[in-house]
Amino acid sequence: MARFDIPEGWTAQAYRFALDPTPTQLRALACHAGAARFAHNHMLALVKAVMDQRAAGRSYGIGEAELTPVLGWSLPALRKAWNQRKAWCAPWWGENSKEAYNTGLDGLARGLDAWSASRRGQRAGRAVGFPRFKTSRAPRSVRFTTGVIRIEADRRHVRLPRLGAVRTHESTRKLARRIEAGSARILSAIVRQDSAGRWHCALQVIVEAKTRPAHARRSAHAVVGVDVGVKADALLVVATPDGVEVDRIGAPKSLTAAQARLRALQRRAARQHGPYDSQTGTRRQPSRRWRTTQARIGRTHAHAAAVRRDVLHKATTALAQQHQVIVVETLNAAGMRSAGGARKRGLNRALADAALAEIRRMLGYKTRWYGSHLVEADRYFPSSKTCTACGRRKPNLTLADRVFDCEHCGTRIDRDLGAAINLARLGEPSWGEQSPAGSGPVAGRGATRETEPAPAGDAAGDETSTPPHHQVDQTGTASPQGEAA
Repeated sequence: MARFDIPEGWTAQAYRFALDPTPTQLRALACHAGAARFAHNHMLALVKAVMDQRAAGRSYGIGEAELTPVLGWSLPALRKAWNQRKAWCAPWWGENSKEAYNTGLDGLARGLDAWSASRRGQRAGRAVGFPRFKTSRAPRSVRFTTGVIRIEADRRHVRLPRLGAVRTHESTRKLARRIEAGSARILSAIVRQDSAGRWHCALQVIVEAKTRPAHARRSAHAVVGVDVGVKADALLVVATPDGVEVDRIGAPKSLTAAQARLRALQRRAARQHGPYDSQTGTRRQPSRRWRTTQARIGRTHAHAAAVRRDVLHKATTALAQQHQVIVVETLNAAGMRSAGGARKRGLNRALADAALAEIRRMLGYKTRWYGSHLVEADRYFPSSKTCTACGRRKPNLTLADRVFDCEHCGTRIDRDLGAAINLARLGEPSWGEQSPAGSGPVAGRGATRETEPAPAGDAAGDETSTPPHHQVDQTGTASPQGEAA
């Protein structure tokens, strides 16, 4: 079996540990990250030079056979070209592991492939630009795929190629026990530095596929809907099809405090002597206090991200373990933040903090681990604009309206709770629970029988972009895909 082949009955996971390297290892980590950046930039410059030379040759009418030879963009081709040039362009290359240079070349190969596929229309999503040169401020990371990668017997060290045994802040016993039992195997390691300057090691392993733990009992509520909010008191609202609010998860106080501290630090940095003079429009040497404030901002960013990640992991794990069917929305998180300018700057920040796409990603693999089923409602399903009692829609509901008041039946319900209830009803068998790939109704978010939803980018009044026109049944609720309205 090849090293990265995943056998039947196994799945890939990652174990992440914060590192506590020695000063010598810190310098080695920085050197490896710098080597990866150098290899990326050097080969990118070569790729651009070859492209420019071939374009200039064509402009002079030179035949294709006489043009500068093509430089392949695949990882093997870039690695071969690097090996031919490293002796004179990087005479210090032997000081680092070959995996450092391979990390930079692999990132370049992926970037060139993504740009080429996007240019040919073979890649979904927004257009991908041509790869750029990495600066010294770019995130530092190195991936090790060969050599000695293991957990040491004392369960407090991780051994990496050329770096030796690096101490970890926490114990590695959970992974060590699985490796000793033969139910886990390390494939690779990625060492990355966060915004606070701390290094982390993420070990990619294959483990025997998880089943629901014996101690984890299923909830009495088999089907639930999950609505992701942007308010601090309702990051996640979980409800059942019959209107029972199962859980409401708000932002922890530590996250709120970190965000307040971050705002104060950024205001302080704006008053200090930074690297840019707004009056003259020139760059300058920043002050020592400005650098100190920036370091504190980086540490606060890392703390806020860690708190947010911890909340999301605990919430999504509990959902996947306790419920059989979980219904979430398929929102275009990037598109919701792409327009609006300064008038919706606060909303864009709240949408980013809500981590809309990250919650769906976590539930995607955790439901496979624990034997649950994830149903993704269509992007244009009007969960927030549909009455939970009579099914009528309220197309003029805006994001500022936090309570849904039905003008038809008089129902008054919290907006987020009503959205979670409507989503949960998609998980019931009569709403297409067995539909392929967990797809739900296709009605547009905010669509009515007569009109289309608002154009894309008007996130101040609507919540998604423009869908095609859809039919609605007689009660005003959306029909599942595949059924006649």
